Amino acid sequence: MATVKTTLGRRSFLKSSVLAGGGMMLSFSWFAGCEIPNRKEAATIEMPEEWFELNSYIKIGDNGVVTLFNPNPEFGQNVKTSMPMILADELDVDWKNVIVEQANFYPKRYDRQFTGGSQSIRQGWNILRTAGATAKRMLVTAAAQHWQVPVNEVTAKAGILYHTATNKEISYGEIASLAAIQPIPEEVELKEIKDFKIIGTSKKNVAGTEIVTGKPMFGIDYQAEGMLIAMIIHPPAFGMKLKKFDATKAKSMPGIKDVFKIDTLKSDYARNYFDTTTFTELITVVGNSTWEVMQAKKEVVVDWEQAPEHTFQMDARGNKIAINVPAGLESTTVHQTKMNQYNKKPGNILRKDGDPEKAFKNAAKILERTYSAPFLAHNTMEPVNCFANVSAEKAELYGPIQAPEFIIGTLSERLKLPKDKIQINLARMGGGFGLRAYGHHMIEAAVISQEMKAPIKMVYTREDDMSYGIYRPSYTATYKAAMDENNNLIAFHVKAGGIPESPLAPNRFPAGAIENYLAEAWEIPSNITIGAFRAPRSNFIAGAEQSFLDELAEELGKDPIEFRLELLERAKNNPVGENNDYDPERYAGVIKLVKSKSNWDEINDKSRGFSAYFCHNTYVAQVLDLEIENDKPKVNNVYAAVDCGIVVNKDAAKNMGEGAIIDGIGNSLYGEQTFKDGAPQKLNFDRYQLIRMSEAPKSIEVHFVENEHSPTGMGEPLFPPIFAAMANALYRATGQRHYQQPFIIEKKIIG
Repeated sequence: MATVKTTLGRRSFLKSSVLAGGGMMLSFSWFAGCEIPNRKEAATIEMPEEWFELNSYIKIGDNGVVTLFNPNPEFGQNVKTSMPMILADELDVDWKNVIVEQANFYPKRYDRQFTGGSQSIRQGWNILRTAGATAKRMLVTAAAQHWQVPVNEVTAKAGILYHTATNKEISYGEIASLAAIQPIPEEVELKEIKDFKIIGTSKKNVAGTEIVTGKPMFGIDYQAEGMLIAMIIHPPAFGMKLKKFDATKAKSMPGIKDVFKIDTLKSDYARNYFDTTTFTELITVVGNSTWEVMQAKKEVVVDWEQAPEHTFQMDARGNKIAINVPAGLESTTVHQTKMNQYNKKPGNILRKDGDPEKAFKNAAKILERTYSAPFLAHNTMEPVNCFANVSAEKAELYGPIQAPEFIIGTLSERLKLPKDKIQINLARMGGGFGLRAYGHHMIEAAVISQEMKAPIKMVYTREDDMSYGIYRPSYTATYKAAMDENNNLIAFHVKAGGIPESPLAPNRFPAGAIENYLAEAWEIPSNITIGAFRAPRSNFIAGAEQSFLDELAEELGKDPIEFRLELLERAKNNPVGENNDYDPERYAGVIKLVKSKSNWDEINDKSRGFSAYFCHNTYVAQVLDLEIENDKPKVNNVYAAVDCGIVVNKDAAKNMGEGAIIDGIGNSLYGEQTFKDGAPQKLNFDRYQLIRMSEAPKSIEVHFVENEHSPTGMGEPLFPPIFAAMANALYRATGQRHYQQPFIIEKKIIG
């Protein structure tokens, strides 16, 4: 049992006994989440004496009902259920008496209200447990005081406090007001993992009923009295900007209030990373209804011109740097030519072990393959939208946003309002995948509302969304392996780059497992805006790496799984280098588990592909079975083994794994955004194909390694390796290796 210090100032925990009907409220700070070194032994966490930014509450009513506030934005990954489960377990309450509410953005109470990077559960684990245990200790102390008995004789279970010797019991609700005035305990004990009652079980989505019954909960559902509808018009191509426009006809159309130009970011403003946007000068059309505004948009006559090369300032963790944006109208064909050229030149060396140049020079045989992938659009089902009501004194916004803390400063600067006069209310998001980490839509809505002096809801059309940018970059990677005269692997080289960033993670597997190893990276500048996309960078490099390792295993005459295990055994027992960012034993553990669950050794008559990858602190291995039907792949089964530490909510974790696998299969087969003279070529789902429900695997099994490691992420790690599992299965089904994504063009399998 771990003992956690809670030496805190009064402002660290907000307690209130003036709730409606009595009760207790407890707030706590995210940054208390420190690692407990060893859960089997007592550990001490030193905490700050005072916190000024607080996060999340526990609220206990006098009737025993417990309200738990979820601080992080929710877009389907189920943090709104899983995070409160952690609280509830340490608090020792009955889950049926728990109400979960979504907290809005309150930077004075919360910190890191950011859903992304598969970090919510990982970073919240210890502080959520500590907060729950602290509240329980205060309740126990209050009951002991009430009964005049020693504190160590009072126990808690399912929201009831007991004193066995006198056969007394009292509910949390009945003692909550007295608990609220107890001093904060100096230390609390966290449960042994074996004593968890809620963590590790399956709890249904707390918003499930509202979702399936269509209750208004998404940003696009929002309605307010006097609200107008706004839409934007942006340049049709990257590398272009507004020259002039004529809105005479549009302004005269029914229901239209105004058409005007807005500047979302001032030219001298130093952006933060999440201020990513290409088009800062826009035309907006405002009217009474969506239909009227859409029709008026068509009648605005716009003259565009090419934008010159320019720079803007970015505040990179306190250091201002100049970001250069090249001029020109870029095309996919030119991108491909440039990437091929860059890939043949020496790159920036990020890691070098041994003497790879000598090993390749003396090699008896060299295997070299190049892999590429296109830009990808996020394609969230809910179009980009935001409600804003801005006055001279304050601003209220409501909409889908993954990272409100990163846009509040930009809103304050642009609206000329103090941060404490801006309220961002968090809507449930209809998909995110990284897109909604960027808050340009909130800036646009707020500026339009400020100009109109009225509440507005700004909505993108699908075409607006898919042509606006913040895409997954286009990447290329070349892998080389050197073998000696006995067909032993002696050297490994990877060179990877992209437009406009490299996907290379130089210290990941198989680094550390090969004596002579070289990793190089390069980048090509672009004016096409890119950003986070589910498992950034890993979503390409995993597929390339694992496809190459599959082909290399075949070249060496080895089973694909056994080949990986041999490399991991070397990395475990005799590692090369000191910066390897993976645990070989845990990595091998998921491979062995998926091998067992998929009956890898017993089933030889299927077209099967294997893949494994480590990212976002989580280890994943996958086996995919398919068959070719009418010249198209039909996925029958996917087996996944995952080591994400302790699984908080088993059903939710499996659901996230299944979603990531289906999403990855769809993107591997179809995902592609192309450009011609700067203009995106696929503007809606008639041309940008997504996976259909009928194409989803017949069966997906997600299996978890059972251990006592702290939880890590599930939203992203199962996405990257499925690309290679699909490619490797296609090879076994067709005899063709796949080096370019998407794997299917015009419904034909290509190699």
